[in-house]
Amino acid sequence: MLAIRLSPDIEKRLENLAKKTGRTKTFYARAAIVEYIEDLEDIYLAEERLEDIRTGRSKTIPLREIMDRYALER
Repeated sequence: MLAIRLSPDIEKRLENLAKKTGRTKTFYARAAIVEYIEDLEDIYLAEERLEDIRTGRSKTIPLREIMDRYALER
């Protein structure tokens, strides 16, 4: 179960959409979460990796080294 607070503007827009389409507000909230959760996870992972690089917990590999390792051409 999830309870979320929305700004009055967003709540009204969601309510209007639900009324116009005959669907529930929950339907659209669920659809939005499903649509964007993977993007949010990717962003979080990228930020985590960047922090690892900045703090020295992880190192980068130059593109040239990767290309040589896998015999790729530019």
